[in-house]
Amino acid sequence: MRKTFSIIALMVGGLWGNAALCADADAGRKISQSKGCVGCHGANGISAPGTSYPNLAGQKAPYLEKALKAYRDKTRQAPLMNGMTAGLSDADIANLAAFYNSLKPCP
Repeated sequence: MRKTFSIIALMVGGLWGNAALCADADAGRKISQSKGCVGCHGANGISAPGTSYPNLAGQKAPYLEKALKAYRDKTRQAPLMNGMTAGLSDADIANLAAFYNSLKPCP
């Protein structure tokens, strides 16, 4: 049983890793500019001090993808983010996640 679980985990991890390699951080940067993400999260993924917007720089891509898809699908409620993500494809979301993951977080 344990060996089967390990093999399945490796297979799933390998598939997830390959999907992440296909994401295009430069395309994600362009999407972040055109969709207005930079207005709240900053051009470098660092939100302005004193705001409640989270920093996205350096966040793990799988986490960002899950969150963005949940906003898009409205299973995670935040009216502003639900609207911002409404027209994003899965590829757009993967690219945005790759872009923000590629940025250095605040020291």
